[in-house]
Amino acid sequence: MNFELSDEQQLLGTEARRVLAGHASPERLRALLDSGEHWDAALWREIAALGWLGAAIPEEFGGAGLTLIELCVLAHELGRYVAPVPFTSSIGLAAQAIALAGTPEQKSRYLPRLARGELIGTFAFAEGPGSLPDEAGARLVGDRLTGTKWPVPDAQIAHLAIVTALASQGLVLVLVELDQESITRTSLASLDPGRPHALVEFRDAHAQSLGAPGSGAADLAKLLDHAATLTAFEQVGGTEAALEMGRDYVMQRRTFGRLVGSYQSVKHRLADIWVGLELARSNAWFAAWAASNDAREFPRAAAAARLSATEAYGYAAEENLHLHGGIGYTWEANCHFHYRRARLLAVDLGSSAYWSDRLMRELANGL
Repeated sequence: MNFELSDEQQLLGTEARRVLAGHASPERLRALLDSGEHWDAALWREIAALGWLGAAIPEEFGGAGLTLIELCVLAHELGRYVAPVPFTSSIGLAAQAIALAGTPEQKSRYLPRLARGELIGTFAFAEGPGSLPDEAGARLVGDRLTGTKWPVPDAQIAHLAIVTALASQGLVLVLVELDQESITRTSLASLDPGRPHALVEFRDAHAQSLGAPGSGAADLAKLLDHAATLTAFEQVGGTEAALEMGRDYVMQRRTFGRLVGSYQSVKHRLADIWVGLELARSNAWFAAWAASNDAREFPRAAAAARLSATEAYGYAAEENLHLHGGIGYTWEANCHFHYRRARLLAVDLGSSAYWSDRLMRELANGL
């Protein structure tokens, strides 16, 4: 197996970092949140114009026809800058679900507009605290959906949602356009204001089934593995940025006449962050390789990537706060951007306990 990026993929990452450095700086993010906004519509239009949103969407549906690897390269850079855009919700989940299980008509109708950024999608599985991605209380009867999903990421700005529900044949995925009068969206307070969430209530709303009858559970598992891999790269990018932020601070901050970074205990903390980062990076690349090669290891690789990246980002974000001392806990410092995002990403696709169980099941099935 080869984890090396091609010249084109390396160029994509370099260009993505250049664009985000100019359009997603911490100063811009802070100004956005200070204004009461929760997402950067201008940045969304910019990355849509650059073709990022359609990178992995097939060419026949308006995309570039690239692979998960290219999406992961972009997610990595978006994670470094804590970009306030619905990239994972719309492209990593909604568009991927339609590409995976949609009919030709559904693909033709929705994928080109998702690729252009004209439509924003989201994924709704949670039904309150402790709910699991593969459990659902919402009900689908015929083509009508009833139930409540919360918290749903980016729901207030989304035009469509992929929703998990129960039907006569078991768990199903359905596509719901959110501009119906029978749907109510209520904003929820979020730990990370740059990743807004909402409560969405469906009252006999019109819904379109995705996938063949009886394929809902399998389609959901594939979708979650894809999203876990993509999110792992976002978390790796955030871990890198938190490590660099903490390192740079202790290399210029002095106490008792010495650089803070010269103390052995500080060096050890930075080293521990680096070890977690490299473990997460290795697992993320293995998952991306497994997905791109349709390897049978992909489900366990995705779960391992999800777990290691969640742990690495959470640890790095918290240690970055500590390395900054008291200033790190202020709104004016940048540490809280990564701390908030790390905590949120840790639960957006299901808890670590859920993914640990999935990994154990996959390992047991391989024996």
